[in-house]
Amino acid sequence: MVRDGYFYALPLIVVGLLIGWVGSVALAIPAFLLAAFFLWFFRDPERAIPSTPGAVVSPADGKVTDISPLMVNGTRRTRISIFLNVFNVHVNRSPIAGTIRDVTYKKGEYLNAMNPASAEQNEQNLIAVEGEGHAVEFKQIAGLLARRIVCNVKVGDRVERGQRIGLIKFGSRVDVMLDAAANLQIKIGDHVKGGATVLAYLGTGGQAKAETIEHASQGTR
Repeated sequence: MVRDGYFYALPLIVVGLLIGWVGSVALAIPAFLLAAFFLWFFRDPERAIPSTPGAVVSPADGKVTDISPLMVNGTRRTRISIFLNVFNVHVNRSPIAGTIRDVTYKKGEYLNAMNPASAEQNEQNLIAVEGEGHAVEFKQIAGLLARRIVCNVKVGDRVERGQRIGLIKFGSRVDVMLDAAANLQIKIGDHVKGGATVLAYLGTGGQAKAETIEHASQGTR
């Protein structure tokens, strides 16, 4: 479990004990239930990380809500958007093995993470990883309830595929930007697990069959 869970839960447990001592156990139950929720919310399960060369794993648990093309510094990329609700694991992981080339934090608003405008207007943290001849960027985006983005890596750090790099507290969103030629393995509506689900293959990794963005986008049609 992420240690933040203890920071939230322990004070509530103390409050519950005090209420139970000076009042009644029934009045203390809400505090204990809320403490249990925080301990559960900040869970951090182990994951089996795929070892196939070129695999790009999901940086977060959640539901794929969008797959679309976009231009990044004049280069065509594919963006995969993953929505995390309050019931998902909120630990974030590196999608590929490599070196952290950029970490850029930007303050912003707290729009609903399902709102397309949240990708640009909300509080967010952009992380760029370069490895195996490819570069992958992903954004930790705060949502309506999320008010804290945690990032535990800095420029120059070496990370492994699926390595824990931080978390977003409560509801949020993660966007992943890949080479436009990436062989997608997911479609809109799929539920993914951080560090375990392969979003795409880069290069010839996995000998995956190429899929176009248009085909992937038809998942909800």
